[in-house]
Amino acid sequence: MTIQDLKDRGLIIFECITGSNAYGTNLPTSDVDIKGVFIQPLEDILGFGYVEQVNDAKCDVTYYELRRFLELISTSNPNLLEILNVPEDCVKFKHPIFDEVLKNADKFITKGARNSFAGYAVAQIKKARGLNKKIVNPVDKEKKSPLDFCYVITGYSSTPLVKYLEDMKLEQKFCGVTAVTNARDTFALFYDHAAVKLFSENGNKEEQAIMKQARKDSGLPMGYGFKGILLEGEDGFSSNEIRLSSIPKGVNSIATFNYNKDGYTKYCKDYTEYWNWVDNRNETRYNDNANHGKGYDGKNLMHCKRLLAMSLEIAQGKGINVRRPDREYLLSIRRGEYDYDTLIAESEAMVKDIDAAFENSNLPEGTDRKFTNDLLISMRKSFYNLQW
Repeated sequence: MTIQDLKDRGLIIFECITGSNAYGTNLPTSDVDIKGVFIQPLEDILGFGYVEQVNDAKCDVTYYELRRFLELISTSNPNLLEILNVPEDCVKFKHPIFDEVLKNADKFITKGARNSFAGYAVAQIKKARGLNKKIVNPVDKEKKSPLDFCYVITGYSSTPLVKYLEDMKLEQKFCGVTAVTNARDTFALFYDHAAVKLFSENGNKEEQAIMKQARKDSGLPMGYGFKGILLEGEDGFSSNEIRLSSIPKGVNSIATFNYNKDGYTKYCKDYTEYWNWVDNRNETRYNDNANHGKGYDGKNLMHCKRLLAMSLEIAQGKGINVRRPDREYLLSIRRGEYDYDTLIAESEAMVKDIDAAFENSNLPEGTDRKFTNDLLISMRKSFYNLQW
């Protein structure tokens, strides 16, 4: 079933503009979000053809079947409760039977809005913190290796292993490593000087060939056969594990180092999250945020403050005010006119006010299940013209 099917068959019973155009916070570049409610034919309800919702993600259009819609507003779903309270200029179509829902809109306003409106706002705060971290602390495209998280222990301090190898002019692939017993992620480092002379890419090929033949003629090994610190592949190091080697008796270690494996694991997670965000972010929105230079996503925090304000209004018995009286303030947040830490602190303080307001509110705990069920039956009977 498609949106066009719904329209062609006259199944849509309510359609409206939602989002920023309904809030009054839209910009010339804002998309127009459409939501609505439809009612399926009786044969689909009785048979196996029931569909909860139909949407077109490309056009930001979503329609909910009547039963699903009533289920969602009964759980105080913020986006759908707003449908019942959009300004008149946002209503595109209304079937007469939908008046049964609209005239009972207040019965769906309950204390459940605390967890839906304010809860969603709290999630936006967490999202804002994550976005702030990404904006303020970008991750280099060139990915680090486990070597960057290894440190040579020198007395009471440590030296990055990469720097140690560079200073000592050692190549990691000629290193041998063995674990230090009873010391987590701590390793002894060995070096195969003979193998370096024979196989290093920095050596003279003709001299190396002569030395290899001489060792072969004398029955000497070509080195210790150390495996290096990490396995090298075509695209760099292909493992996050330290590579262990068999160390012959009598060979002395040149250093002891620690591998911060937990730190590398977290880095890999942050790296993946950051570059996935870069690949999928809205560039226009990102550039707007970068231009205001406050280190936060203005649209994200604008929605956070809007949801908190609406939640407090609900708790105070002022209903659901979709068209925002604080439009200019919200848009100023989007433009980055406020300090990030101040906005976060204000939002967190507002959550406490909301909790107190709901605690003292006379709103019902939840929606009356029998009322919602009777409403659904009544609307279906009216639409299908049923007489029982």
